[in-house]
Amino acid sequence: MLTVQIVLFDGFDLLDAIAPYEVFCAAAMHAENALKVELVTAEGPRTVTSGINGLKIEANGRLNPESAGIILVPGASGAVEGDGPDSIPAILSRAMNTQLTGMINHALGQKDIVIATVCGGSLVLAMGGLLEGRPAVTNHLGMDLLGATGAVAVSARVVDDGNLVTGGGVTSGLDVALYLVERELGPRIAHAVEQLFEYERRGTVWSEKGIAPNSRIVLKNNESNIVMNQTAVISDVLHIKNIQASDFDGNWDTTIATPVGKLEIKLSITTSNGMIQGTAIQGDDSIKFLNPVLLDNKLTWSLRTTKPMRLNLKFEIAVDGDYMTGNAKAGLLPASKLTGKRVS
Repeated sequence: MLTVQIVLFDGFDLLDAIAPYEVFCAAAMHAENALKVELVTAEGPRTVTSGINGLKIEANGRLNPESAGIILVPGASGAVEGDGPDSIPAILSRAMNTQLTGMINHALGQKDIVIATVCGGSLVLAMGGLLEGRPAVTNHLGMDLLGATGAVAVSARVVDDGNLVTGGGVTSGLDVALYLVERELGPRIAHAVEQLFEYERRGTVWSEKGIAPNSRIVLKNNESNIVMNQTAVISDVLHIKNIQASDFDGNWDTTIATPVGKLEIKLSITTSNGMIQGTAIQGDDSIKFLNPVLLDNKLTWSLRTTKPMRLNLKFEIAVDGDYMTGNAKAGLLPASKLTGKRVS
């Protein structure tokens, strides 16, 4: 018997979880109980409160990361903007910081388990460092953040990467579940559920199988002019670097106040041959700046952090004497304030 475990956490989105639950239960009915569906949590049986309206649902078991079958992680429901405790980023972060991340990591190492996500569920895994280098999708509002964690963000309704199947926006939970029913139990059962629900799966399921599309782009005359203009802008930027880079040179102790914890990072910025270079030290990790650019007295660059979660952050800073201020941002997460002081 195939076991489907749908994982609940406080603040989960109802439709993300209940739509797949209905699909799998209908499949069990049509397949003469060839699968079993459970609502579980990382902590064990308990009452779980959904997001926004706070509907309470009873989870009847603890997630078993060694049970053959499907584990499905929904997203969150809350405020899209802001960094309050009821915002989607804050809810997803709390879920990521539970035992759930370790359990899913263990399950990903089992050959007979498929991990599925709906909407922000993939962000829970990605922020925990579990999707690095893997194709995945989430709600369109979170695609930048998904890519910032090191996952390969694919704009598709459903993405199949073997033992990882991810879905996009909220209603894609129906598509993820129906696709998994077809993949695991066959198209006749999936078709029967579609007829029962009067719903047909949307979109093509993306996977790395088959011939890759030709991605070459032929520039037209007006596009060539755009490239020339961009080249001119880059030249201007390089010229600005030559003049003003010394303002940022030095070693800096900085603090980034993020919605999920403070980051203490040491920055070392130097100018070589008129070009800015930089290194960030976080714990034992030393990471070079990516694409540093100085424009309008502001220095911008990208940086890969590992704590409190794996993220590609985009920095924008300014200096006033020995003091540094600015922000760091990753996808839909609110911009985090950066402050620092030159130490040498």
